[in-house]
Amino acid sequence: MKSILLSLPFLTSRGISPLLAASLIHAAVDEVLQTDLTEFKLRNVEAEGEGEEERFTLLDAELLQRCFFNKLRDVCCKWQKQLPPLRPPSHSLTVSIHAIRNVRRKMEDRHVLLPEFNQLFGLPDDVYRAYFAVFDGHGGVDAANYSATHLHVNVGLHEEIVTNPAEALKCSFQKTDEMFLFKAKREKLRSGTTGVSALIVGNKLHIAWLGDSQVMLVQQGKAVTLMEPHKPEREDERARIETLGGCVTYMDCWRVNGTLAVSRAIGDICQKPYVSGDADGDSFELTGSEDYLLLACDGFFDAIKPHEVVDLVLDHLMQTKGVGLKAAERLVAAAKENGSSDNITVLVVFLRDPQDILADSLRDSESPRADDDAQSSPFNFLSCEAAATQ
Repeated sequence: MKSILLSLPFLTSRGISPLLAASLIHAAVDEVLQTDLTEFKLRNVEAEGEGEEERFTLLDAELLQRCFFNKLRDVCCKWQKQLPPLRPPSHSLTVSIHAIRNVRRKMEDRHVLLPEFNQLFGLPDDVYRAYFAVFDGHGGVDAANYSATHLHVNVGLHEEIVTNPAEALKCSFQKTDEMFLFKAKREKLRSGTTGVSALIVGNKLHIAWLGDSQVMLVQQGKAVTLMEPHKPEREDERARIETLGGCVTYMDCWRVNGTLAVSRAIGDICQKPYVSGDADGDSFELTGSEDYLLLACDGFFDAIKPHEVVDLVLDHLMQTKGVGLKAAERLVAAAKENGSSDNITVLVVFLRDPQDILADSLRDSESPRADDDAQSSPFNFLSCEAAATQ
């Protein structure tokens, strides 16, 4: 799985288009899965769950990765002679990403962007899909690395990715947590990570999250809050923790059992079950009036309010004449200027052309009825039934 994450930038850095790179990787993975994997088997181990035992097969990661890259090379050579027909994506999104270590000793944030989700997982239908995620690690980088490597794979391979993508996304958080906890127990790892992800499927937006990394939307120049982060001081989170026998105490901020400042995360094996790996999720209908999505860690949101994001991005677009590729860089700089000392990661997904967003803003600012029009345009997001039942 790590090979997938490594090979995408490897191929694109050599001038291969993201569409072709994702298709090549999918073909190489298919060939690996068709080989006899017993030669990579290390041993079988048993993990004790709640009232049951689960058996895992461990594979030699180094040998398997070497096999994958050999298959990838073979596919590249084969396709160089005769390129199969590739279906181009129906959408093209402008994405801006920027991440800094800031003044922290280590960089424990990770991020993933997969606009070519269909090609990577071989989904043959005409529905556009794109996946984005931000992870904010703590106590080490292992959990964030693991989540950035495995979560999107669990989503793409989930049996309900086509029929119920909201459920596939939400359930994949829990599966990734279970997988990492097994690794953490075996390797004595204590790290954890918050995470937030967005999966665009046609005209639907599905989100899921654990902890205090967040996703927000800007629609027609207005900030829209999509979620509530998992913090120990939330009444429902405090009640859940105390029912389990844990406690929430104040030590410079509210913390679970006097340690973690988040109440849900992947990993944190020593704080389970008080720090839950059960993600929250929601789904929304996209109407075409949405400007952009923003995913970021708490190092950003602790320093920048949602309504400030709108002004910062618009100011950036005005300065660059509608070029949005460095919008995230501007936002990260603003968070640092506002006093953030944490790692900062910001991912901006433009759902409309940045030049159109700028043009509409300039047109509205010249209209004497701009304020009245804004007040008469209600937010038009509809929660999906699938999310309501989760």
